[in-house]
Amino acid sequence: MGHHPVQVIAVTGGKGGVGKSNISVNMSIALAQLGRRVMLLDADLGLANVDVLLGIRAEKTLADVLSGDCSLRDVLIKGPGGIRIVPASSGVQQMASLSRQQHGALIRAFSDISDQLDVLVIDTAAGISDTVVSFVRAANEALVVVCDEPSSVTDAYALIKLLHKDAGMQRFRVVANMTRTSTEGKKLVHRLQQVCDKFLDVALQFEGAIPFDESVRKAVQHQRALVEYAPQAKASSAIRALAERVAQWPLPKAATGNLEFFVERLLESPEVGA
Repeated sequence: MGHHPVQVIAVTGGKGGVGKSNISVNMSIALAQLGRRVMLLDADLGLANVDVLLGIRAEKTLADVLSGDCSLRDVLIKGPGGIRIVPASSGVQQMASLSRQQHGALIRAFSDISDQLDVLVIDTAAGISDTVVSFVRAANEALVVVCDEPSSVTDAYALIKLLHKDAGMQRFRVVANMTRTSTEGKKLVHRLQQVCDKFLDVALQFEGAIPFDESVRKAVQHQRALVEYAPQAKASSAIRALAERVAQWPLPKAATGNLEFFVERLLESPEVGA
């Protein structure tokens, strides 16, 4: 059993179109550039998928691990910057109906690789489905991505409210994406905090703003990660700054930081599995 704490970060947004997958991918690579050993779990079943963003084809997915056809190591894909990617795709939905045996297999699969890992980044699906809630509450840290459009703030609020009421979560880290000015991100998160203060007892921690940048679209068109495609771009610098902050976050304490516990929490969750 690995007894090495792993930082598990769920990147979420409450809705699509906020650039969550882009932040997940690029933050993962930026963390790897800082010397962290990073794995990205692609739990986003949407179209802006990690494999689409990076032009990677997954031969096998988490579904193959769950059916016992192969080990988690066989499924891992080497991504840019030395990150490893777990293509979860339909495996995520299967988690909802795992047998006890599969439960054990999944926990073992993750504990097998936990010694070669410092950070697990989870790119969750858009929206506030049960699966999203399960992943976020099982993680050590929730990073909520918001952008400056009214529906993004209301959807982020709905997600935070759900996680607070159903999972007792009280602390959320927030990053503003596609901001036009340096103050816009802070204002955006301040607005979200005001709504939360009215109705919930939660603390939001502002983790920075990623400026709107044409290079992002170009990187996506070239199926390259932004931080590698355009390292000098404003958005790349902002993502590296975000990664530097993330690298300073406190590690989970002792046993609860082990990867097996993340999987156990994920599976114990009332939403996933009975």
